[in-house]
Amino acid sequence: MANNLRFQVVEEAFKKRPLDIQPPKERPSEYFGKYVFTREKMFKYLPKEIYVKLIDVIDNGARLDRSIADAVATGMKQWAQEMGATHYTHWFQPLTEGTAEKHDAFVEHDGKGGMMEKFSGKLLVQQEPDASSFPNGGIRNTFEARGYSAWDPTSPVFIIDDTLCIPTIFIAYTGEALDYKAPLLRALHAVGKAATDVCSLFYDDVRKVTVNLGWEQEYFLVDEGLYSARPDLMLTGRTLMGHESAKNQQMDDHYFGTIPDRVQAFMKDLEVQALELAIPVKTRHNEVAPNQFELAPIYEECNLAVDHNMLLMSLMKRVARKHGFRVLLHEKPFDGINGSGKHNNWSLTADNGVLLHAPGKSNSADPAATANETLRFVAFIVETLMAVYRHNGLIKASIMSATNAHRLGGNEAPPSIISSFLGQYVSELLDTIEQTSNLKSQTSNLQREIDIPQIPDIIVDNTDRNRTSPFAFTGNRFEFRAPGSSVNCASAMIALNAAMAEALTSFKRRVDERMAEYAVRPEYALSADHTAKYHAIIDVLRDDIKTCKPVRFDGNGYSDEWVQEAARRGLDVEKSCPVIIEHYLDESSVNMFESMKVMNRKELIARNEVKWEMYVKTVQIEARVLGDLAMNHIIPVSTHYQSQLIKNVQGMKSVFDEDKACRLSARNMKLIEEIAERTERIEQLVEELTEARRLANRIPDIHQRAIAYHDTVCPHMASIRDEADHLEMIVEDGLWTLPKYRELLFIR
Repeated sequence: MANNLRFQVVEEAFKKRPLDIQPPKERPSEYFGKYVFTREKMFKYLPKEIYVKLIDVIDNGARLDRSIADAVATGMKQWAQEMGATHYTHWFQPLTEGTAEKHDAFVEHDGKGGMMEKFSGKLLVQQEPDASSFPNGGIRNTFEARGYSAWDPTSPVFIIDDTLCIPTIFIAYTGEALDYKAPLLRALHAVGKAATDVCSLFYDDVRKVTVNLGWEQEYFLVDEGLYSARPDLMLTGRTLMGHESAKNQQMDDHYFGTIPDRVQAFMKDLEVQALELAIPVKTRHNEVAPNQFELAPIYEECNLAVDHNMLLMSLMKRVARKHGFRVLLHEKPFDGINGSGKHNNWSLTADNGVLLHAPGKSNSADPAATANETLRFVAFIVETLMAVYRHNGLIKASIMSATNAHRLGGNEAPPSIISSFLGQYVSELLDTIEQTSNLKSQTSNLQREIDIPQIPDIIVDNTDRNRTSPFAFTGNRFEFRAPGSSVNCASAMIALNAAMAEALTSFKRRVDERMAEYAVRPEYALSADHTAKYHAIIDVLRDDIKTCKPVRFDGNGYSDEWVQEAARRGLDVEKSCPVIIEHYLDESSVNMFESMKVMNRKELIARNEVKWEMYVKTVQIEARVLGDLAMNHIIPVSTHYQSQLIKNVQGMKSVFDEDKACRLSARNMKLIEEIAERTERIEQLVEELTEARRLANRIPDIHQRAIAYHDTVCPHMASIRDEADHLEMIVEDGLWTLPKYRELLFIR
């Protein structure tokens, strides 16, 4: 029977047992960073003066002196070879949402007919990998194909298998960025400088501000055999058809539940390997949807955190296969249940230890804050809101993709309208400042008594949580919940940090202007606490609080009323992915990126070309796979079952009289008719889908082609899926060859 293969695959999945993973005998702290060229190893393998210069580059942004490159390369090679490495690669992040590497061996001719191990500073600092087939948006022509990779010393080198991996940027011969790391580093530099300048209004000892990022990686696991039996999963990362399981996540019994044994073995293995690569993983748990899980690290400096996330996604795929799983990082691999995001917890920290988005001096339990601390806290909160408000469409574009569009707005994912939840405490504080210039010291926490003797008093955070908010303040940081699980979170971080740099720069300039104005007016020198600077800061903040008020929303982001209200507030409510991406080329976006020296107009145009092209190719592949499955699986299986029903009806007529045969065959006749109608509609829809693709592909402008794919191709795909899912519920289970949701989601 046609069902044998599917049933065999499911049976094999049930039989699988977890691998016996024995964690290292050492404590995690003892093998953390085993395969990373850490500072401790730098100190051991580099001459002292070289080590000091390299640390100055890493910590203080000093320009890399190429004269030290040979010594650094020699020390790196010695360590790598002692760890078993035979090759090296420049590891970079092209505009494909993945990573890239080209391996070279540590060998050169020795001039005597033999070979010798060699790795020079020149090879460490810069290479020309060409890599001309990566997306470039027209920056690189076929006859101008040079591309350079250049070492990023702020991100430590590491070893994977037998290869020394060197994190690098990737740029064109003419200097434009062809990756995510180069503009991210520029954005981090811009916001660090702007934030340091603003800190000078509140502190005398701040010399540097660092951007923190803590990502939360959600993902699905499916059995490898079942994955291989679903061509749509293999080729697109998601199920293009499939009826919901009668039981999915409605009982919430998977959420935070006991981790299945096979998954636990996978997680243990993954965590050990991640820690050996200095990825500080901390949290693991079952997510809401069946077979959905989450992993989260301790927060790190933003550039390093992005590198670690990209490395982890690659590592997850390798470890999962070892355990008989496939990792699904697609934002919406299964219809009707939660999708997967990559929440970005973002904040700023000054080098005097102050968390700039926290109310007090530090992240301690002591809630006390002086008026100066509260004023600094308000300044950074308000300017963050200004960044998100003024570049609302751009922030949304930074997380938009063909895959994430399926997730946003459903099953706990935030809506595709970028607003910010602040909570009662912060909202009331901003309202107070807007209405009066009197600012008193505030307490950031409240105590709530609970009438249970065994439970101590709970310290209530200064905000609750709003799971429908895309950009929520959570006490000492903002949680940007909109980025998708499969993407490079550098995209969101580039836009957010560049916008924040512009907002802080504008804030400092306006405060300075008002300070100069107020300094010559005696009425502003009232007391030591109410100086011209104090009044200048308060007045600028009051203006900005009023300006950015439309982006503040503490209600239900899923409601229809909010969509209408957001439109009235001037927020971006567009749902078409290709149209949303246009915001990168808004004049306000271009001016912001150029003024902050993050990206120029040419680079932005190129990135939009790439984003539209990626959208078209993603939908194009999905449409082709869906059409193939519809014609070569759905219709043949359905008509085969229809033939069996027809034989049954004919058999009835040979056994019973005509009236009784018609009565007994009535159900089968309805099924025969429904199958005929639905398969006919599928054939027609596949023809229309093919024609829509053909017409869209004729459009020379990639932007308009992407819009055509969204407007004309996607609707046909949704209609085909609807027909196929109905047929899945009609056709005999034993004939259906594709693993169903109840099998994909509940294999243990």
